[in-house]
Amino acid sequence: MGRGKLRIYLGAAPGVGKTYAMLSEAHRRIERGTDCVVGFVEHHNRPRTEVMLHGLELVPRRDLAYRGTTFAEMDVDAVLARRPAVALVDELAHTNVPGSRNAKRWQDVEELLRAGIDVVSTVNIQHLESLGDVVETITGVRQRETVPDEVVRRADQIELVDMSPQALRRRMAHGNVYKADKVDAALSNYFRPGNLTALRELALLWTADRVDEYLREYRGEHNIRTTWQARERIVVALTGGPEGRTLIRRAARLAEKGAGGEVMAVYIARSDGLSCASPKELAVQRTLVEDVGGTFHHVIGDDVPDALLEFARGVNATQIVLGVSRRRSWQYVLGPGVSATVARESGPDLDVHIVTHDEAAKGRGLPVARRARLGRARILWGWTAGVAGPALLTLLLSQVVPELGLANDMLLFLTCTVAAALLGGLLPALASAAVGSLLLNYFFTPPLHRLTVSDPRNIVAIAIFVGVAVSVASVVDLAARRTHQAARLRAESEILSFLAGSVLRGEDSLSALLERLRETFSMNSVALLERADEVSPWTTAAAVGSHAVARPEDADVDMPIGENMALALSGRVLPAEDRRVLGAFAAQAAVVLDRQRLVGEAEEARRLAEGNRIRTALLAAVSHDLRTPLAGIKASVTSLRSDDVDWSEDDRAELLAGIEEGADRLAALIGNLLDMSRLNTGTVVPLIRETDLDEVVPMALGGVPEDSVDLDIPETLSMVAVDRGLLERAVANIVENAVKYSPGGQPVLVTASALHDRVELRVVDRGPGVPDEAKDRIFEPFQRHGDAPRGAGVGLGLAVARGFTEAIGGTLTAEDTPGGGLTMVLTLPMAGHEPPVTAELPTSAVS
Repeated sequence: MGRGKLRIYLGAAPGVGKTYAMLSEAHRRIERGTDCVVGFVEHHNRPRTEVMLHGLELVPRRDLAYRGTTFAEMDVDAVLARRPAVALVDELAHTNVPGSRNAKRWQDVEELLRAGIDVVSTVNIQHLESLGDVVETITGVRQRETVPDEVVRRADQIELVDMSPQALRRRMAHGNVYKADKVDAALSNYFRPGNLTALRELALLWTADRVDEYLREYRGEHNIRTTWQARERIVVALTGGPEGRTLIRRAARLAEKGAGGEVMAVYIARSDGLSCASPKELAVQRTLVEDVGGTFHHVIGDDVPDALLEFARGVNATQIVLGVSRRRSWQYVLGPGVSATVARESGPDLDVHIVTHDEAAKGRGLPVARRARLGRARILWGWTAGVAGPALLTLLLSQVVPELGLANDMLLFLTCTVAAALLGGLLPALASAAVGSLLLNYFFTPPLHRLTVSDPRNIVAIAIFVGVAVSVASVVDLAARRTHQAARLRAESEILSFLAGSVLRGEDSLSALLERLRETFSMNSVALLERADEVSPWTTAAAVGSHAVARPEDADVDMPIGENMALALSGRVLPAEDRRVLGAFAAQAAVVLDRQRLVGEAEEARRLAEGNRIRTALLAAVSHDLRTPLAGIKASVTSLRSDDVDWSEDDRAELLAGIEEGADRLAALIGNLLDMSRLNTGTVVPLIRETDLDEVVPMALGGVPEDSVDLDIPETLSMVAVDRGLLERAVANIVENAVKYSPGGQPVLVTASALHDRVELRVVDRGPGVPDEAKDRIFEPFQRHGDAPRGAGVGLGLAVARGFTEAIGGTLTAEDTPGGGLTMVLTLPMAGHEPPVTAELPTSAVS
């Protein structure tokens, strides 16, 4: 049975009508005869949405009990047993109640898809995992219920449900989204016009990216090479020179002129050795591209214009930005250059921008670090000058100036040889000398048109010509070799300087180092391999590039690092002269890997030390703080069981009260120990719901005397989005700590107020207070400040309170009370952006 298909209605904001659109789709499918059922749909008491459920088959939900409350979740087994053709499952990012089949609803949907059932679902843009930080920056609300982007991207169909901010606010004002008592708070907080506009833009951009993926897949499947200008995509051609920064900024300005513009910087390296660009400059330009919101790409190609155009058409680019050539004027005799070639061959579907800059016509000046001393164009011109030059010169001397003289003829032929040496090196110059000597002998040395020489002086002259030609060619070639060696050493020194600087700076990104190595040598992939011993298999410590090898023997180049580590590069075979730089990269990679592992081991040692400290404190607590109430309980029970003493009713009541007090102290101590254990192991799962503080705080005061606390919580205070049980435990610990240190006759004040989108609960005491340097330390486990009496606790109350507060999205800090004492400030997220949900964990904007 094949996998089912997933259709998702993506909402730009809560209340735009994605559930309504999903239900409308269900009615259309049923009219076409499709077997469609409702697996789970939440109408949030919206009348128009609730009406749309009429006429649809509802699969019974599964009731789950959690913390004394019953919740209804989707019954996956019931949907699988029903086996409809299509199932409607609302709120894809929803978190299931603990005890459910899966932790998240999107995992339930995956089960239905694997069973061959088509699913129609909904999700809001703010619940996508990758956008959590962005949404929090815009709205000030952290989304606690998210769905991985990949789950949504894998959907077969994604339909954006959008609405203008003004229309959505009018819809809310008419009561179509929330109840009347929630509308004002929602409009003034989460649903402000600016927030809705930003969320709408996020939804449009994210959907555009997904549409772009569909477009690339379609173009690839149909082998479409022409550009479809559906979106402005600007390719910046980089050479590694300083002008690249100007080009990137210019491309960014072009992208800003059109909505959704995208900048893609590409560096094209030749495949004949070390890159001719400065690695340092390329790193700076990569960072600049990422800062302006673009992407950096590294492409290998010997024909730069062709590779650039191929890349641009492959990514469906609409514009190419290049810089004016840095070549000097005389160098244009070697060819028109990359800019002119790209502009000529781009065709009508690509706009080419040639941007001037400060480095124009100043020469390349970059360190040459390729294996070949001369480029193919220069070698071709050298052979042309060495072979065709003497032939053309012979024709000129024979037809135009036939009586110039043998000496002058030899000087002219020697000029051709020197030009061939300058352009193409030694071999073209030797060929020029050989061809020139033969042509001199045949056409200009008596007897003419014969390969013999009658005058011995002419033989000497020709021999001198050949000798001078060979000598000049050798000198020119030697100079070219020295120039190449100097340029190569300069390139190597820059690379080694970069590696030394990275060591001093303490850079520890192994992937970044391997990526730099791959770009430097223009390789397809680089892998750092290691093994435990000589007989163990190789494992990959890190790898970059495509199709990284798993064994050194499978690589084109391998560089051993010690006995059980090696660098493996694939793409081409490097010459021996490149292995020195490769060895430096290998040594640095080993150092970075060791540093990463040392950092991990140090962190593990720190955790072990912290655990050992906590265990030591726990042993001390068990040895004293837990034994003290046990001893009191034991003594009271022994006294009551004694037959030697006839206890009065008052004495019995006092002993029983002592037993009860000791048991309560034991329960509180053990509860705090268990709570700290849950926090340390990460097993605290908050159930976020809209809650009134005046319902939770009074329940938290049950452990303190009635006259020890003054409560001041306004009835009009906004609701908070918290876990009621965790908040109650946190407040109880804070208040009990305040009462313990507050002097007699001075009750603790508990007050609350609203501040922007947060609610502050303050617990104020008039005790001795805490110095500034100890305000953070009092929240650490097993810490008791000052002269706290033994037996008053193990120092876990505030640590547990802060842990529970952070688990529900709040903060807990300590401040000085004006006039003396300590004030605990508990800040909680304000609710009011979504209606309360009674049958499930909420997927609201404040969840």
